Amino acid sequence: MVKKSLFQLHWFFGITAGLVLALMGTTGAIWSFQEELLRLFNAEVLKVQVRQEGVLPPAELVRRVEAAQGDKVSMLWVDTREGNAARVFFTPPPGQRRGELRYADPYTGELKGEVAGQDFFNLMLNLHRFLTIGDTGRQITGACTLLLIFFCLSGLYLRWPRKALNWRTWLTLDWAKKGRAFNWDLHAVAGTWCLLFYLLFALTGLFWSYEWYRDGLNRLLADAPAAGEQHKRGEGRGRHGPQKVDNNAPPLVVDYDAIWSNLKDAAGPGLTTYNLRLPPAGGQPATLFYLLENAAHERALNTITLDPATGQITRLERYADKSFKAQLLQSVYALHVGSYFGLPGRIIVTLASLSMPLFFVTGWLLYLDRRRKKRQVRAARGTVDNASNAADSWLISFASQSGFAEQLAWQSAGQLQAAGLSVQVRALGELGEQDLRQARRALFVVSTFGDGEAPDSARAFERKVLGQAWPLEHLDYALLALGDRQYPHFCGFARRLQAWLGERGASSAFSAIEVDNADQAALQQWQQALGQLTGAQPVSAWQPPSFANWTLTRRELLNPGSQGQPVYLIGLQPEAAASWQAGDLVDILPRNGQARVEAFLSGLGLDSETRVQRDGLSEPLAQALASRQLPVSREHLVGLHAQALVDALVPIGSREYSIASIASDGVLELIVRQERHADGNLGLGSGWLTEYLPVQGSVSLRLRRNSGFHLPEGPAPLILIGNGTGLAGLRSLLKARISEGEQRNWLLFGERNRAYDLLCGDELQGWLDSGDLQRLDLAFSRDQAEKVYVQDVLLQQAQALRQWLADGACVYVCGSLQGMAAGVDAALKGILGDDAVQRLVEDGQYRRDVY
Repeated sequence: MVKKSLFQLHWFFGITAGLVLALMGTTGAIWSFQEELLRLFNAEVLKVQVRQEGVLPPAELVRRVEAAQGDKVSMLWVDTREGNAARVFFTPPPGQRRGELRYADPYTGELKGEVAGQDFFNLMLNLHRFLTIGDTGRQITGACTLLLIFFCLSGLYLRWPRKALNWRTWLTLDWAKKGRAFNWDLHAVAGTWCLLFYLLFALTGLFWSYEWYRDGLNRLLADAPAAGEQHKRGEGRGRHGPQKVDNNAPPLVVDYDAIWSNLKDAAGPGLTTYNLRLPPAGGQPATLFYLLENAAHERALNTITLDPATGQITRLERYADKSFKAQLLQSVYALHVGSYFGLPGRIIVTLASLSMPLFFVTGWLLYLDRRRKKRQVRAARGTVDNASNAADSWLISFASQSGFAEQLAWQSAGQLQAAGLSVQVRALGELGEQDLRQARRALFVVSTFGDGEAPDSARAFERKVLGQAWPLEHLDYALLALGDRQYPHFCGFARRLQAWLGERGASSAFSAIEVDNADQAALQQWQQALGQLTGAQPVSAWQPPSFANWTLTRRELLNPGSQGQPVYLIGLQPEAAASWQAGDLVDILPRNGQARVEAFLSGLGLDSETRVQRDGLSEPLAQALASRQLPVSREHLVGLHAQALVDALVPIGSREYSIASIASDGVLELIVRQERHADGNLGLGSGWLTEYLPVQGSVSLRLRRNSGFHLPEGPAPLILIGNGTGLAGLRSLLKARISEGEQRNWLLFGERNRAYDLLCGDELQGWLDSGDLQRLDLAFSRDQAEKVYVQDVLLQQAQALRQWLADGACVYVCGSLQGMAAGVDAALKGILGDDAVQRLVEDGQYRRDVY
């Protein structure tokens, strides 16, 4: 909860105060080298010839510049060695803190010309300190400086890694990442690099923002006054306004010769710079700062307080005589701009300041990406307008496990709407007696899960509706049934629905169309039947989502040494930008490996380079066979010429995998276990992805929406249960939850041996240590004499399960249908009861992606 709250505050303040901090950082960086830049562009004005006789004494220098200017000097800043022009400030006008600034040759007293760019740098300083809006701006910059401290500390907490002692984790940037993942990495890694400098900026910058902070630093760091001395630090410095002038005070008298003599005695031969600041009237002390050639930095100034009329020194503070903490107090400005650490420090601090807009920009990009994803979740699934009046519209209802039936339902709705008909699209599980009594015309697009079961989302419909004696003689309907003929009860749920509708008197507009594994001929038959039903033929045949070329960029073995088959983490990059949601699927078109094709051709007397036609394209025979199912028995193929051989073989169908990453990662990841047949050959899909496809090779892939396995719309705890490569779908859900700041996540995962089969173990442990994964329960079946599976661990944690479900948790199961998923289902029913589990399914709190 603390981390989520910090995350919300971090981004909220970041997208508001971030702009001010970006401006402060940029202007501060520009100002930091203003002296060098001004000298570079105004060399004729700001650089003077060093003369053997040395600079003029203050008395003569002041006399000459006052005569040339016609005004009195109030401040004098002289470099005695480096050939820099002296800065001379004249008497300020009433209400002003400082008078006009002129530059003079300290060797001749000649006033120099105007300095180009001075107004620009003054503007930068005004923006940096006050946003050019006076005291109001100072309050804004002060508040943003305080927030900068919060950003540094909260950002450090939010990105604290499990391997905190590994410097690479903190400081290295993965340039291979793209999109949101790269922006997040850049934001975090650059923030780590700059963190100490930003804390330095903030802790020193507050010195000029708040009186309470300045007074606190003085009390904490300043040396105690010497015996007999009483001076109040923090008073009378006139930092933010003009000096107060007593109208009854005597006129100012200055003995420059005495001041110069005492300065040389105090400084000795090492004097390099002095700065004389005169009071506005007589009877007040003057301040003389001077710098020695061995000074630690530009602000390691020694301070003389003296009577300007006599030059008598009343107080002398040498920087070297102060304690370290008092030196730090005097060096606040040097620390703020980095000069405390010399020229390298100034350069590093300037670069850190210039990088401050980076965090504002990347923060906004991350924020907009979050908003975009939320809009996508709320966006309509298509351009179909759902009608509100069921009596006048077609009811199109779907029951989907993997999202394909839902997609076809919306396509059917689009076809009917294009024919001028009103439609409403509803999930089958949402329908009740009133909906079916009210409907006159309906389309049912229904898939069957496993061997004859209803999809999870339709189990409530089957329990509550099928079998009811409702009269439905008024209903005309059509049924599209989706299934897989490898199961004995092909399209079992759809057939039970059809039987019930017939018993209740509903009329079938045409015979139910059954689709085996998305067979395109059957889908076109459905589309044509709809055209005849509406009297409007479809403009074009439905096309499934097209396969695109993706590049294999990563293949990492996750379980070296395992007793089981190798498991690989596969990374894929699209040619064009692609987006998907956590829980979605992909269809992969695998190909036969070269060795498999060569073994198949051996003995057939055909040249692998013979040109053949495939889908209208000419290609070598070996390349064409790579996309065909190659039977073990070849007797019926002997004697065929190359083209006839290709035509006689069935194209390889797609293989389905759960996505293991989220779109913002910038890479689509799969977790794939190698399947090896009894003859020693690798399975088509797993073999292609894990062995035959070369890294940087191309694979045909299409994304599949799997709405039944998407995250719940509102915040809710998540219980994620899976085994083996089922971690893939759960991993994508976890990543999405973590990106949204949701930490109430519980993962139960099972495999063979902990030493070898804890897939993505470092990542899971890192999430556990950071609090993004609240609980991690593991089951390793081969680590003890009695085998323990994930469903056994679930039974052991029955009390915790009940508590999480009482808090509104959703249960997600991903992995093998036989064994794990069935075992988990039985465990849930044993803990909660059949009725409670059924309610979880009906309420969308129990979702499965199993195979």
